[in-house]
Amino acid sequence: MKKELRIKKNKDFQEAFQKGRSFANRQFVVYVFEKEDLPLFRIGLSVSKKVGNAVTRNQIKRYVRQSIFELKDQLLPGNDYVIIARKPVADMDFFEVKKSLSHVLKVGKVLKKETVAYNEKRTSF
Repeated sequence: MKKELRIKKNKDFQEAFQKGRSFANRQFVVYVFEKEDLPLFRIGLSVSKKVGNAVTRNQIKRYVRQSIFELKDQLLPGNDYVIIARKPVADMDFFEVKKSLSHVLKVGKVLKKETVAYNEKRTSF
């Protein structure tokens, strides 16, 4: 993920926590803070030590970054997204992480409408 797409400063995280909206499911909490002056979106990740050891936490962050990379065309620009991983994520593989993350983003109504999937079965008569 490019540097300009990351949230690294504590001030930016705190701003998202205090002024943003939050959405959650069992695996993730997502804070969305709207910024009009931002042409792109930015992502901040947080994985607590309670989730697992360093290897597990880094793997979760890689999965989340890749999921966001694949969903970047559907994410609304001009927002800061702070994603907090909960304990159940430690036992999930990449596809489960992506499905859960896209679910919580849909609940938060920050994903654009999806186009028709290419792998969808089509029957013709």
